[in-house]
Amino acid sequence: FRTSGIVAEKLESWGIEVDRVAGTGVVGSLTGSKSTTLQGGSEYTSIGLRADMDALPIKEENDFPHKSLIEGKMHACGHDGHTTMLLGAAKYLASNRESFSGKVNFIFQPAEESQGGGREMVEDGLFSKYPCDEIYALHNWPMIEKGTIAVIDGPVMAAVDEFKVVIEGVGGHAAYPQLTVDPIVIGSHIVTSLQSVISRQSDPVDAAVVSVTQFHAGSSYNVIPSSAIIRGTMRSFKEETRENLKSRLVSIAESTSKAFDATAKVTIYPGYPATVNSSKSAIHAAKVAEELVGESNLLRQEAPSMGAEDFSYMLREVPGCYVW
Repeated sequence: FRTSGIVAEKLESWGIEVDRVAGTGVVGSLTGSKSTTLQGGSEYTSIGLRADMDALPIKEENDFPHKSLIEGKMHACGHDGHTTMLLGAAKYLASNRESFSGKVNFIFQPAEESQGGGREMVEDGLFSKYPCDEIYALHNWPMIEKGTIAVIDGPVMAAVDEFKVVIEGVGGHAAYPQLTVDPIVIGSHIVTSLQSVISRQSDPVDAAVVSVTQFHAGSSYNVIPSSAIIRGTMRSFKEETRENLKSRLVSIAESTSKAFDATAKVTIYPGYPATVNSSKSAIHAAKVAEELVGESNLLRQEAPSMGAEDFSYMLREVPGCYVW
């Protein structure tokens, strides 16, 4: 609430119309005064510029002047930088309305970190209230050199889904394993089998990841537990690959458990879809980036990231580009 309030106050002080979308989301709308008529008779076009605002629930242990002032909150993903950059752009354009025609919508999005603020803004009518012909966003990217900008055509960030597998067996004393249906052994087979989903059941040129990140079972040295829980994440770029990963997970968990006379319940928690840049918008973004940093500092061949980003929901509605 505090951050969005500061953003709204600054936008208003520069003469930009301000609205709230999806609770703490802020949209500033600015129309240029330069007279230009586009082909087709349209008086102007409109674009969206988006920045995420939220921090992470992490205690910051850095010791520099710009460290977090709020205990247990840290801008570990750099969204404070994104917000600052978009505010800077808004201030500049508000002071130079005569230099452009059309409308710019400054979109300050809350809750990117796992809560889907991008989806919430879209569902709250972001683009019906503020139509955009194109939309752009950026993310700081420590993996590339300072002073460079990376622009990728097509998929740039992966889709992500989380899963939980609950295996129900028969517990008992560790001295008499023949009287049990051991969920730890079954879970181990499931974890091992899941590795073949990528190496043997997916196109090797179609990037995908299945990572098991948790395996919980038992609490005693001499007792075989009756159940085990496996959790993890699946990531992909293509929607058909995403659906195949889900299908294979369910099939492997259920069939492996059945082979050992146990049962498995699989729950899949859908996450963000893939972030996919439009080719036209990527070309335009690359031209602008080249003007800013020079051809030698424009990176056009960077590999997409298997991380996820909820700007993807906006790109599903409006063509655009997400750059690093």
